[in-house]
Amino acid sequence: MSNFLSKTFGGLSRAYYIRQFLFGLIFCVMLGSGVFSTGKMDQIIASTIGCLVLNILYPYSRFVYESAVNYIMGENAFFTDIKLFLIIKFITMFICWAFSFAIAPIGLAYLYFYHSKQEKELAKSE
Repeated sequence: MSNFLSKTFGGLSRAYYIRQFLFGLIFCVMLGSGVFSTGKMDQIIASTIGCLVLNILYPYSRFVYESAVNYIMGENAFFTDIKLFLIIKFITMFICWAFSFAIAPIGLAYLYFYHSKQEKELAKSE
């Protein structure tokens, strides 16, 4: 079980995971500020748990998105207005965060198979 967790949830670099986790906190704060203003404890607890789950999974969701974009776009560079770029970036970050419960399992499965393959290749070379 430990091997499975290290291949999936431990599959991203620590710096990447922390960076994406901190970006995900932006959406937790935005959602939380609206829910906390209602003062209803059951909504506060439910939204806090939901935010934590989405935020834990967000880096894996973002990994899937960035991998797909890199595959499609390749090494191309686009020159555009910075405001438009930031708006699109924010929207894609929100979509990845809101749907991380559905997108992240794809990234976790990929990381598991990738690290399993790397482990087998390392064992063969020794």
